[in-house]
Amino acid sequence: MNLLQQQRQHVLMQIEQACQHVQRDPKSVQLLAVSKTHPSQSLRELYLAGQRSFGENYLQEALGKIEELQDLEIEWHFIGHVQRNKTKHLAEKFDWVHGVDRLIIAERLSNQRLDGQQALNICLQVNIDGQDSKDGCEPNEVAELVEQISRLPNLRLRGLMVIPAPDNVAAFADAKTLFDQVKSLHAQQQDWDTLSMGMSADLDAAIAAGSTMVRVGTALFGKRDYSA
Repeated sequence: MNLLQQQRQHVLMQIEQACQHVQRDPKSVQLLAVSKTHPSQSLRELYLAGQRSFGENYLQEALGKIEELQDLEIEWHFIGHVQRNKTKHLAEKFDWVHGVDRLIIAERLSNQRLDGQQALNICLQVNIDGQDSKDGCEPNEVAELVEQISRLPNLRLRGLMVIPAPDNVAAFADAKTLFDQVKSLHAQQQDWDTLSMGMSADLDAAIAAGSTMVRVGTALFGKRDYSA
């Protein structure tokens, strides 16, 4: 077992222990490997170890990896900020887009999804604790956006994605409350099943609050080399 495989096993064990601590089924939490700045070979090694879902933040980098790893059945997630002029590539090449925070972005993704492709899974990004430096819609905008986006073809609105400020554990509980409120108001929204929150440093707290998908990079791949 190489280092990447060992680190993946360690993260999976951490997820399992966090779930057991709050009496949750470990299968209710998905591990998303955040692979930005890491080479395609590292993704291939993790894939061979059993990892199937990978998250990328930078579109051009991600498109290169998608091309290089097209022989693998990877579930590709885009978790960076979604710009209007990049939606075509996102709609065509990805399985999930996590950073949707405006109706116009959702409309473009729906219109640009190719005929014959399965519906694109999306999460609404919510600025859950009002950070000036973070993208995302306001919590009080979520209900209306859900109502509007749910009507669009070619999309499956799956839930929420949040990136709270470091150490702001209370924001995870706020996100879970918002997630549950939407679910109760939109009982017909059967796909509303994903709360994407928690990273390497805070996944225990996120799982305790109700996360169903943790986005882990450093704990899997090690520190990133942005100079590359």
